[in-house]
Amino acid sequence: MPSRRTVLAATAGVTAALTVGGPALADDRRLRALVSGLTLQEKVGQVFVARVYGHSATAPDRADIDANLAEMGVRTAAELVARYRVGGIIYFTWAHNTRDPRQIADLSNGIQRASLGQPRGLPVLISTDQEHGIVCRVGAPATLFPGAMALGAGGSRADARTLGRIAGRELRAMGVRQNYSPVADVNVNPANPVIGVRSFGADPRAAGTLAAAEVRGYQASGVAATAKHFPGHGDTAVDSHTGFPVITHTRDEWERLDAVPFRAAIAAGIDSIMTGHLLVPSLDDSGDPATLSRPIVTGVLREQLGYDGVVVTDALGMAGVRTKYGDDRVPVLALKAGVDQLLDPPDLAVAWNAVLKAVRDGELAEERLDSAVLRILRLKERLGLLDAPYADPAAVPRVVGRRTHRAAADRIAAGTTTLLVNEGRTLPLSPGTQRRLLVVGADPASPSGTTGPPTGVLAAAFTALGFTATTLATGTAPSAGTIARAVTAAGGADAVVVATYNVTADSPQRTLVERLVATGRPVVAVAVRNPYDVAQLPLVKGFVAAYSWTDVELRAAARVIAGAAAPHGRLPVPVRRADDPTQVLYPTGHGLTYPAYAAR
Repeated sequence: MPSRRTVLAATAGVTAALTVGGPALADDRRLRALVSGLTLQEKVGQVFVARVYGHSATAPDRADIDANLAEMGVRTAAELVARYRVGGIIYFTWAHNTRDPRQIADLSNGIQRASLGQPRGLPVLISTDQEHGIVCRVGAPATLFPGAMALGAGGSRADARTLGRIAGRELRAMGVRQNYSPVADVNVNPANPVIGVRSFGADPRAAGTLAAAEVRGYQASGVAATAKHFPGHGDTAVDSHTGFPVITHTRDEWERLDAVPFRAAIAAGIDSIMTGHLLVPSLDDSGDPATLSRPIVTGVLREQLGYDGVVVTDALGMAGVRTKYGDDRVPVLALKAGVDQLLDPPDLAVAWNAVLKAVRDGELAEERLDSAVLRILRLKERLGLLDAPYADPAAVPRVVGRRTHRAAADRIAAGTTTLLVNEGRTLPLSPGTQRRLLVVGADPASPSGTTGPPTGVLAAAFTALGFTATTLATGTAPSAGTIARAVTAAGGADAVVVATYNVTADSPQRTLVERLVATGRPVVAVAVRNPYDVAQLPLVKGFVAAYSWTDVELRAAARVIAGAAAPHGRLPVPVRRADDPTQVLYPTGHGLTYPAYAAR
């Protein structure tokens, strides 16, 4: 396999001219020459980032071939690249792209071979959503870090940068060069159904500081980071996957809240910014989502904030961008707004042909298309893809999930666990006097390929710390019978640890916890997603926020509960009272710790 592919044949006639004006000018001239040498169809392909089913570029499983044929009219990733000449591919777990690190590297190389084997072939920018915490596409044995809100609880810029550097290095080893992270949304709405712990928190400056640090880490690894979801998805009670969120912030509020992390990411040299499918009337009162809004993409992001990098849409199959226009109009309007990359259209053929037609009909200027392709090629060149597009499969086991990387993840997680309640010194629990632990609660399906389920991970961690732990998974909506079984099991335990997941006022999880507390056994609740659960559980005397249910965060929480580590995390969001949301129960920055002797 070649380690270097010459993709600059179109510039051969201008080689001498490239030596004038320095490297930056030379690079842009050769990239402009590349753009001018592409056919219109090839230019259209470059702006699309497509999904594709299968673990292999040429020999996917039969079910994946069928899915590709049904949705895209091709059998394989190689055929997809050949037909549409796409500039990008996005990996998903559900599309069976991410079985294991070596397979991912082989898939990436197969896609690159298929693309570079075409006339005027260009390397493909392969991307994924590896946010860490609750959203990851590549699971173990890759190193999995705490998510953004956990990092917000830790408050360490150095840790955020370390995450970006290590996560980026592992992605690059697998051939993934663009990561749709970090989330730069400021989570000021506890009812937000889609962002929540994916955000660094409610403080715009703190979120901006950590986002910028993570960006610099990814840059150091040679992977493009992506700040999302511009102009800000933090204050909404609607999920843009399933609805059309409206952000009611005034222009001043947007400047003070939502804009701050994006400004910080831009100042850090962010490689790409993802638009959100959001209606923001104070920025554009046309009724169009931000993704399709020229006043927002070009006016605010490009002209006001001075950003000239790649702009990528959120997935075009999401409801937030499809409520007003059809799937043939959305990609055209996005490009007219100033977007460069069109991510995962629901029907690639419809979207691709619509863009081609818009250019041929004169609705979309070819110069606008050229500028998008040029930005994409600049990014590919900056990442080294034009000269070294292939991953080294032999290097994968040396890089992905290496011991030092996993140790760094554990160290970072140790600073994030937040102790919110500790009445009567309920915590830490002692294996000497409370050896028999019952671990109950929610076992949400892991989105990140961790070992799971959460109750099992917690029990194993407690057992390793000297306890005898048993589990009883009760789910997010335990029945009366399940609650009764948990209460009976608590009778044989010295203490109970219950994992909670997005508890609401009428949630059966509340009933479960109240019944367990009534047994008289010490009960410790661990919020494995949103820390807001604590407001719904006033009877609990020990409460810990873990911010996610990935192994690394659960192990850290277990160590805190057992007194093997002192809690250091501080709430990155305020928690409001359940009975009066106008009142703050625990402010941003709240977090208890143990006396020095308790950490052993």
